[in-house]
Amino acid sequence: MMAAEILGVDEVVFVEPQFSVLPDPRYNDTLTLAGGDEGRLLLDEQEEPLALAFKNGNCWVTGSFLFRNPTALLIEKFENVNGGIYQEDRAAWAAAVREYYSLALRAEVSPTIEDLNPNRRGILKDLVEKTWGRGNGTTCIDACCGSGVGSLVLRDLGYMPLSFDNDPALLSLGLSTGRLLPDETMWIDAMKVSQYTAPVPRGIGIMMGEINSFSQEMWQQIVSELFAVTEETLITVGTEPEARLIRDWGEGMGRTVEISENPADPIYDIWVCRSKKA
Repeated sequence: MMAAEILGVDEVVFVEPQFSVLPDPRYNDTLTLAGGDEGRLLLDEQEEPLALAFKNGNCWVTGSFLFRNPTALLIEKFENVNGGIYQEDRAAWAAAVREYYSLALRAEVSPTIEDLNPNRRGILKDLVEKTWGRGNGTTCIDACCGSGVGSLVLRDLGYMPLSFDNDPALLSLGLSTGRLLPDETMWIDAMKVSQYTAPVPRGIGIMMGEINSFSQEMWQQIVSELFAVTEETLITVGTEPEARLIRDWGEGMGRTVEISENPADPIYDIWVCRSKKA
């Protein structure tokens, strides 16, 4: 559902230029300084603020409060103009905001060249299905999703993907091919994912690495964040030393981690790490 449709207007323009900056409180000031003599306040099911929009010409200048709170000045500004109060489930608004920024990314960023091995989809599908079975609508994070083969497989199996990566060209490829869907996708730093989602039942991190002395600290933060927001996690890497590192990081967080070889894929997902909260 489009953000404009939820607010009952023709067009919205978010003051935050990218999805990744939605937690930044400085954009409250930007919205406070925006013009407008008509406002709309969106509340969630708990009557907490989700968004504020002010009419400016032919569009509505909008700020989202998914990951931050509005200031008293913003609420006062709304109270001083002609306004209406609307209500929507937080999950629906979050999907609409992801859609808004994903569509903008797809329009503005040229996709990288196609990178999907045609055999990968079936091999990965077998791995996920053998690990967890079918999803039946369960939310599953696809961390460092790249161009979206993991999300495609999750959707094949009945999961609801929540996908993210920090590479806009790969995301653009996934969005343009349909492997990634706009309302499921976030352009964010994987080292900060807990700022953008509450914990979900499951998560995958497919072909993480290369983990070496130069990148180890970064990957530890990425894996730790993924563990922090998932009850069960499936991670694949290329080598046994990488798998052992992931096991050590998980056990250091109090999780159980089992590692094993995956003979079905000699190129990509050679070592598999299955983890649960203890």
